Amino acid sequence: MSQNILCDSIFLHRCWVFGVRFLASGSYIHHLRQKFMDIIFLGHAAFKLKGKQTSLVTDPYDTSVGLKFPKVDADIVTVSHGHGDHNAKDLVSGDPFVIDGPGEYEIKGVKIIGVASFHDEKEGKERGLNTIYNIKIDGINVCHMGDFGQKSLTPEQQEALGSVDVLLVPTGGVYTIDAQAAAEISASLEPKIVIPMHFLDQESTIKIDPVEKFLKEIGSEVVKPEPKLSITRDRFPAEQSVVLLEKKS
Repeated sequence: MSQNILCDSIFLHRCWVFGVRFLASGSYIHHLRQKFMDIIFLGHAAFKLKGKQTSLVTDPYDTSVGLKFPKVDADIVTVSHGHGDHNAKDLVSGDPFVIDGPGEYEIKGVKIIGVASFHDEKEGKERGLNTIYNIKIDGINVCHMGDFGQKSLTPEQQEALGSVDVLLVPTGGVYTIDAQAAAEISASLEPKIVIPMHFLDQESTIKIDPVEKFLKEIGSEVVKPEPKLSITRDRFPAEQSVVLLEKKS
C-alpha cells in the first residue's frame, strides 16, 4: 500500500507527502475548505459514517461480545441481521431510522441498497440470513458486508450492489468469511479503500482471527491504525489501499 497516496487523499490531519507536511500551500488550504465524510470504527462490525448533513451507524452491538458500545447518535442505523452483536439499535441515540433488511431506501439524502445474502456457507442453514448494504453518502459508496459468510458473492449480488468506493469487510473467520475470502472479495468488488472489521479484539469474548492475517493475505502487512478515515469523492487513492482504524472508546 502506498502511504504517499493515502496522505494526499485521506489523512490530511496527519498528512505527509514524501516526508514533507502540507503547511500553507494553496493545495492544503483548498483541502481545509472541503467538507469530509468521516468513517469512525466503533468496534466489532460497527461504524459511524458522518456526512455533511446526515450520519449513519452500522451494526451496533450489545454486551454479548464483551465490549461496551460507545455513546453515539445517528440519523440512520443499518442492521445486517438479528443477532445481538449486530442489532442493538436501541443503543444509538437521536431517534434514528432503522433499516434491517434488503431493499432500496433514501433517507435524508442518503441512498441505501440492501442485498440479501447468507451468514454461512450452507445457504443460511447454520446462522441464517445477512444483509449487505451499499450506502451512498456525500457521493461516496460505502459497502458494509455485515456478517457475510458465503464463500463468495454471486454475480447477482455483485450486480445489485453496484459500484463500491469503500469496502467494510469481515476478516476474522469462524462466524464470517476468513482472511482469504475477504481478500478475494476485495479484489472482485474493486473498491478504492478496504477497511477490515470483525476481527480479534483482545477485550472481546469472541475468539476469531486477528486482523494481521488479513493484512498479510492482501499484501498490506505494514498499516498504521488511524483514528478515523476522512475522505471526499474526488480524493480517492489512485490504487486500492487498506486502511486500519482504531476502535473508538
